[in-house]
Amino acid sequence: MTKITVFGTGSFGTALAHVLADNGHQVLMWGKNEQTINELNDSHKNSKYLKNIELNKQLKATGDIETAINYADVFLIALPTKAIRSVVSEIDSKLTTKKTFIHVAKGIENDTYKRVSEMIEDTLDPSHNAGIGVLSGPSHAEEVVVKQPTTIAASSKSSEVSLLTQDLFMNDYLRIYTNDDLIGVELGGALKNIIAVASGVLSGLGYGDNAKAALMTRGLAEISRLGEKLGANPLTFQGLGGIGDLIVTCTSTHSRNYTLGYKLGEGKSLDQALEEMNMVVEGINTTNSVYHLAQSQGVEMPITEALYSVLFENRPVEESVKDLMGRGKKSE
Repeated sequence: MTKITVFGTGSFGTALAHVLADNGHQVLMWGKNEQTINELNDSHKNSKYLKNIELNKQLKATGDIETAINYADVFLIALPTKAIRSVVSEIDSKLTTKKTFIHVAKGIENDTYKRVSEMIEDTLDPSHNAGIGVLSGPSHAEEVVVKQPTTIAASSKSSEVSLLTQDLFMNDYLRIYTNDDLIGVELGGALKNIIAVASGVLSGLGYGDNAKAALMTRGLAEISRLGEKLGANPLTFQGLGGIGDLIVTCTSTHSRNYTLGYKLGEGKSLDQALEEMNMVVEGINTTNSVYHLAQSQGVEMPITEALYSVLFENRPVEESVKDLMGRGKKSE
């Protein structure tokens, strides 16, 4: 039995906290929403994100960050990418011992183009860092929390952290594979959100399976190009952290990135689409980051470029699709 603090009370953080408690670990969740904290403690529910789901009764929650920090030596960071630095910085300022950080965020930081593990490492005093890992792959919170079979990957620079992550989370409905390619696993989880938004756009426009199959296939090609340029093993993108995550996010209405894209395809503006949603959509900021990163690296990413023009240059979605289809002849 291990004590674990989960930072973040969103859908995936809550689902994984539930898994950890099911596995017999002692789990404390931390968040800033007092109503959610009270509901987790009193009713064992998180109705904002996981409606009608009864959570493990051993789960506890707090809004006090010092209590959360002192509770455990293993931290699960389940926060939006844009909140990582500020929360980890606050954690670091109160630490006196080393802690292990496992994150489930899927994004690339704007301006720095850093992966989440790099952001955490940057922010932590080295004397507080016992290792950083990621858990990533095809895993909708709505299915994990009701114990539907799910398989994902754990990765870290440290094999000890990868094996610890595997041991903490693995059970008869959640299977964890270790993968030593931290760069590839993190990039796969982040970049697939771009393709998922684009997939939603195609569905919103009324296009069918042919278009989505082409999008996912060519999307995987450009993810792999950028990943290899940045030092990832291209084979990683054929696994759970790559094509596995890509498929589930591009084809499911559980996916917030797909849902946002669908609304754009229907003709809504970005602001209108976001107003109708209740969750952070990582694919928006990731598209911005990756567009500029690809430009700086000289990597061709036509789908990313097309989506960037829709999200940040107000280009009509139909025109962006025509531009993609009308590109010059190439060999696969």
